[in-house]
Amino acid sequence: MEKMCKIRNIYRSIISYEAKLQKRYGICLNEGMLLCSLLATEQLSSGEIAAALGLTASNTSKVISNAEEKGFVSRTLGKHDRRQMYFVLTDRGRELIYTINNDEITLDELLEKAIGLE
Repeated sequence: MEKMCKIRNIYRSIISYEAKLQKRYGICLNEGMLLCSLLATEQLSSGEIAAALGLTASNTSKVISNAEEKGFVSRTLGKHDRRQMYFVLTDRGRELIYTINNDEITLDELLEKAIGLE
């Protein structure tokens, strides 16, 4: 039971962080993780994004669509296989993720410890 209670507390901390992210930047945590994933590489396919974020194909599609509508991500065709669709950060998306990474959104102490910031 102790593990479950600790997990619950971490989960609550993540929800609190996501609410702050939503309020300040208008994106959910999954959209932020999408931007982080794309920042680390030139481009990703939908399947690669799903694997990186740990989401189903359906949820991944929704996250990508929302990020596209906000102008943070754009689609590009594969260079070797024109049937393959890839996603890349736009300048606006890159600027946003840099801003978020440099921001001082406060984290709960438990979450800071869990991600190694303490």
